[in-house]
Amino acid sequence: MITADKHTANDSLPVGKVILAGAGPGDPELITLKTMRYLRQADVVLTDRLVSEQILIRYTNPQAEIIYVGKQCRKGASTPQSSINELLVFHASRGKLVVRLKGGDASVFSNILDELQVLVEENIPYEIVPGVTAALGAAAYAGIPLTARGFSKAVRFVTYYKSDIVSETYWKELAQTDDTLVFYMSAETLGDAVRHLLDNQISPDKKLALIAQATTPLQHVQVSGLAEYLQHSAGEQYISPSIVIIGKVVALHEHFAWLSNSEVREEYFKPVEGRAALPKDISVLADV
Repeated sequence: MITADKHTANDSLPVGKVILAGAGPGDPELITLKTMRYLRQADVVLTDRLVSEQILIRYTNPQAEIIYVGKQCRKGASTPQSSINELLVFHASRGKLVVRLKGGDASVFSNILDELQVLVEENIPYEIVPGVTAALGAAAYAGIPLTARGFSKAVRFVTYYKSDIVSETYWKELAQTDDTLVFYMSAETLGDAVRHLLDNQISPDKKLALIAQATTPLQHVQVSGLAEYLQHSAGEQYISPSIVIIGKVVALHEHFAWLSNSEVREEYFKPVEGRAALPKDISVLADV
């Protein structure tokens, strides 16, 4: 494990605290009052790429140090998780209030486990503050009630990234369930996912909604039947972040959509060039 200098209550420097907080899916008003309060108190903010710039402008302590630690998936530099862990420990061990700001909810498809483990190992106090996760934000802003009565009794959050291995048994289960399926981080592999579902006899009356940049002014919703998607849209490139909803509830979009599609094809979450630099006085020790 890689660690930074560790301080305890007996050292000259007091131990601070780390707040692991969700910033919501994009709309800067979809942030909790608690996260807003901590941002106003923060000494240091470590922020993901998928956090609205307006959140940092409106709610963050003007004196806080803002460190961009986003992972950009082949677009620009990304910050290794080990460096993020080191930064959390480095600043908190010097008595700082550190907000680790994550897009969506802090606990849903994030690397929170790695960060929790290092904080516990280094005896650093922490708190987890939930946020509006992407599935809930995207569904609401697309007019798709995820568990609408008579359409679905449950919802599943799943991911099918290119490195994920999903068994044929599980594909069969997903194809035959009436649960609403929400796929995170799966836009690039969506064609393959739809093919697996069709091969396992998914109900033909189910539709797919691909929601790009949900809850932002650049939100765009694309709805199609599964076979139609595979025939005409598989392989298309979508602006990140994109989330996919599959199920009977997708048919409700036509009736209850309240936000018009944006026809502007540009990124709401602008890539930040460069990688988060570790402080020069950080002491890094690697176990061998």
